[in-house]
Amino acid sequence: MAPPLTRPRPTLPHPFARRAVPLAHEVLEGSGARPPLVLLHGLFGSHSNFQSVAKAVARRSGSSKVVTLDARNHGSSPHSPLMTYEAMSLDVQHLLARLGITKCILLGHSMGGKTAMTLALQRPDLVERLISVDVSPSSTAAVSEFSAYISAMKSVNIPYGLPRSAARQLADDQLRPVVQMAQLRQFLLTNLVEVEGRYVWRVNLEAISHHFSDIMDFPVFHKPYPGPTLFLGGSNSPYISPKDYPEIQRLFPKADIQFIEGAGHIVHQDKFEEFITAILNFLPAPQSQGPGLP
Repeated sequence: MAPPLTRPRPTLPHPFARRAVPLAHEVLEGSGARPPLVLLHGLFGSHSNFQSVAKAVARRSGSSKVVTLDARNHGSSPHSPLMTYEAMSLDVQHLLARLGITKCILLGHSMGGKTAMTLALQRPDLVERLISVDVSPSSTAAVSEFSAYISAMKSVNIPYGLPRSAARQLADDQLRPVVQMAQLRQFLLTNLVEVEGRYVWRVNLEAISHHFSDIMDFPVFHKPYPGPTLFLGGSNSPYISPKDYPEIQRLFPKADIQFIEGAGHIVHQDKFEEFITAILNFLPAPQSQGPGLP
């Protein structure tokens, strides 16, 4: 029996745990004058989850650029034992500084939405406006099954040297009893990578497990974010509900709450065109390019 899957890269040493990690990212240059749009993926995702969105928005929005990134412990970004929203917010702040972005439009889905909210509440000067996709500033533990998914991923065993197609099929079979939705299993399997003949999870399952309660919860803030905010949920998802509205209004007094009919938690995948339309409608008018121009 092969040992359980492990992460493909070493964990950063503990003395560096509270420092920002350099995030893997991609930048799509746009032709417009709007502030850059920065897209933050959810738990077990990567920047590729927003590739289609980034291309559509870059082409149709008039943004100066669109940035997608891998959160710490995800995708090609470094691993760290720390996995709090304060840490993930600091990572994004450092990336903005590296890219010379002094103000952006910040969009995050699920875990990325909570990271985006944290950054906006910490540094409102960096965020022109905020979009939180299918998540609120409240605990999501009651509606999340990710704890069971983490355990299932940890228990996957794949023999050394197995061909990729066979390895994926075996992992799929082992996940199926817990992760019954085929679409969700395929999403999780995007994290299965081959390293020197052994298949490993590229996400840092240990850090995610250790900080699972932090990821499901949300930090305490007292001062609200003053900018325009859109909470965009799926009508078939429980992640934004009326019980969340008072906390949304307290922390984001300029919030608009909208739902896309027929969409589940992964709104941008379930209803792509409707999602893009909602985002474009929320973006600010393009900045003036010169005298006499709108």
